Amino acid sequence: MPSKRRLRWAALPLGVVAAVALAGCTTAEQHGYLPGFVEGGPATTNQAERVSSLWVNSWIVLLAVGIITWGLMAWAAIAYRRRKGQTGLPVQMRYNMPIEVFYTIVPLILVVGMFFFTARDQAEIEAQWPDPDVEITAIAKQWAWDFQYEGEEEDNADAVWTMGIQAQPDAEGDIDQSQLPTLVLPVDQKVTIHLQSRDVIHSFWIIDFLYKKDMYIGKDNTWSFIPTREGEYDGKCAELCGEYHSMMLFKVKVVSQAEYDDYLETLRDKGNTGDINDAYDRLSNLPGSTAPAHTEEGEE
Repeated sequence: MPSKRRLRWAALPLGVVAAVALAGCTTAEQHGYLPGFVEGGPATTNQAERVSSLWVNSWIVLLAVGIITWGLMAWAAIAYRRRKGQTGLPVQMRYNMPIEVFYTIVPLILVVGMFFFTARDQAEIEAQWPDPDVEITAIAKQWAWDFQYEGEEEDNADAVWTMGIQAQPDAEGDIDQSQLPTLVLPVDQKVTIHLQSRDVIHSFWIIDFLYKKDMYIGKDNTWSFIPTREGEYDGKCAELCGEYHSMMLFKVKVVSQAEYDDYLETLRDKGNTGDINDAYDRLSNLPGSTAPAHTEEGEE
C-alpha cells in the first residue's frame, strides 16, 4: 500500500487542478447561472449573493449524493449480475442493520442540514429595517401595479404615487416597455416595500433580485433590501391571478439618489400626492365582513 506521504503528494496536484478550474469559472457559472450578476460588477441587491450561495451549495450537495447513489446502483448491478451457468434466485438477505441505520441517518442529516441553512438565510432575508431610508407601497391589482412612495407626515399627505395599467402591445405586437408601470429605487439605500393586494392573490417578483413575495387581500407583506447596482430590471406577477396574468408586468429602475429625488419631484409637479391605499380598493367588502367598506367621496 502507498504510504500516507505519497497519498498526500498525489492529492496535492488534484487540489491545485480543482482550484484552478474553479478560479476560471465565469461569474454566471459561479452563481449557478442565476440572473442578477454581471462580470466585474456588484450583485443587484445585498441579498442576491446569499440566495445564490444557497442555490449553488444545495446543487453541489445534491449532485454529490446523486453521484454516490448512481455509483452504488451501478456497482450492485454489475457485481451481483447473473453469471453464466447460474440458475435460480441469488441468496436473499432479509435484514442488514448497519445498512438500514445508514440509509435512515444520512437522509435525516441531509434534510436537517438543508433546513438549517435555508431557515438561516430566510431569516436574514426576511429581517426588516427598523428605520429604512425609503418606504414604498406596491399595490397589486388585476392586472397592473400602483407604486406609492411614502411621505414623512403623519397623514401621509406628502406621499407621491404612480398608477399603472396592464402591459400593452405595440404596433408590432411586442410589449410596449414605455407604458409599463415603473418602480424607481435609489441605489445603496435601505428600502422597505410594503406589499398589498386590492383583489386576489398576486406575487411581487423582481427577477434579477432573486426573490418574490405573495400579496394577499387583507394581509400585508413586507420586503426589505438594499439595491446595489444601478440599472433597469424586469418585474412581474408570479401568481396566476386571472385572465391577463401574463400581462401583469412592471419595470424597476435603480438610480442615484439625485435622480430618485428628481423623479419624486416630477410626481409632485403632476399632482400625484396623498395616500391612495384605500381610495381605490376594488372590493366592496372587507375580508370576513358582510358590511360595505367605507367609500371615499366621489368613488363609485
